[in-house]
Amino acid sequence: MVTTATPAAAIDEVNTTQLRKAVTVNGILKHARALQVIANQNDGTRASGLPGYEASVDYVVKQLRRSGYSVKKQAFTFSFFRSLSEPTLSQVSPTPTDYETDIFDYSGGGDVTGVVVPANDNIIPATPEPSSTAGCEPEDFTAAPAEPAVALVQRGGCDFAVKADNATAAGYDALIIFNEGNPGRTELSVGTLGTPKSIPVVGLSYEDAVALLDQVEAGPVSVNVSTEVETDPNRTTWNVIANLNAKDLKKVKNKDQVVVVGAHLDSVTAGPGINDNGSGTAGILAIAQEMADLKLTKKLSRPVRFAFWGAEEANLLGSEHYVASLTDQQRSKIYANLNFDMIGSPNYVRFVYDGDGSNGGPVGPPGSDVIETVFTDYFESQGLASEPTDFDGRSDYGPFIAAGIPAGGLFSGAEGVKTPEQAAIYGGTAGEWYDPCYHQACDDITNLSVKSLNELGDAAAHATLTLTKSRSGLFPDGSRKAKASAAAKAQALSAPTAGAYSGHALTH
Repeated sequence: MVTTATPAAAIDEVNTTQLRKAVTVNGILKHARALQVIANQNDGTRASGLPGYEASVDYVVKQLRRSGYSVKKQAFTFSFFRSLSEPTLSQVSPTPTDYETDIFDYSGGGDVTGVVVPANDNIIPATPEPSSTAGCEPEDFTAAPAEPAVALVQRGGCDFAVKADNATAAGYDALIIFNEGNPGRTELSVGTLGTPKSIPVVGLSYEDAVALLDQVEAGPVSVNVSTEVETDPNRTTWNVIANLNAKDLKKVKNKDQVVVVGAHLDSVTAGPGINDNGSGTAGILAIAQEMADLKLTKKLSRPVRFAFWGAEEANLLGSEHYVASLTDQQRSKIYANLNFDMIGSPNYVRFVYDGDGSNGGPVGPPGSDVIETVFTDYFESQGLASEPTDFDGRSDYGPFIAAGIPAGGLFSGAEGVKTPEQAAIYGGTAGEWYDPCYHQACDDITNLSVKSLNELGDAAAHATLTLTKSRSGLFPDGSRKAKASAAAKAQALSAPTAGAYSGHALTH
């Protein structure tokens, strides 16, 4: 059954059948295949700051202009990073051992052999719930010895960058960050350091770290850390912003209520990013084209703006730049943001961003609750289950909700593990990632679920047209119609639902 949001302000129902029929899986896949070809021609990646991304930008711009949109490329600079070779971590003495490892984004490069020095407050064994703050304070690291040394610190409590900066300040030549050890936080896991660092920073699983710490207690342990990286503090990249053309915009009644429909266009450097986020890109590109072909862009109540963000994988830099570049007046004209980041995960779940915070996470800006119900009501009308995922800021809606702009969207799952309950409802395989190729080279054209593209693609089309065509807004207007609709929704939601399921939320 469907997990629905709590009662919210009413919004007019809009007949979206025509658009949903026009937005097909084949249409979405056409664009996904084009992005795969671009990656194939550019060393297997479409990451911002590399030629594959620039070619992706050119492709999207060409498609949108053909459909009659007014399109611009918004340039900005960012700190570019990529790993040029596989990082390595191995014990040199007393027991030569090769460890599974990976590099943190914005790690420094180098080849360091040194003694392992644990941080002062690693929590071993780990507590049932996350509690570690190891490395979050400068005093968590003892001063490094005179000979080369490698710090070993536990995940948790603060940004990875803080741990790296504190280790560097204490004189360490490299840093190993191991996973915290709580349920779901045991395997090798890495992240971003945000800005370039001067020392190599690599990851380690909790199990391997515990074994290493046991050895350190028995006597000195020496390891080798090797990384090779490319960095550029001022690399240029672009957002693609598509507005209605002047003729279509002239026909819109509420010109100061812009609905921004966004997806990030870049991949990670490790692969082509066809699910993450070629799927969201292809989905909203197909929606934009079909809205134009069906002449729906000439009949909107609110303007639609399609946005394709750059450098999302470098920490949401494109969407942050866009929101920051707006004046207060321009920002006030953004009515809502819809975000589609991964809609084709092979082991998918129909996740809806939790605008009202009913799942226990953050509450979105006022109006986000109504956007959530647009999706959950649609899925319910199709007899499809859905469940909430927290507004945790891991995708491009983040800068919008930080600015107080209502937001919502869909997500098919990333590196989270599908539960048995979810497998019973959505199909797929329990115990495996929603996207087994998340942030890897295998995230190619074979890494897509056509069922997910079909179901989430239709829901994205429905929400886009509903928000741009509805006559009522995201907030109660006091009319009898709005009150009656809200009362009906409240009554429906208060009725018992047999077999209702509230699953685990996953954030991207």
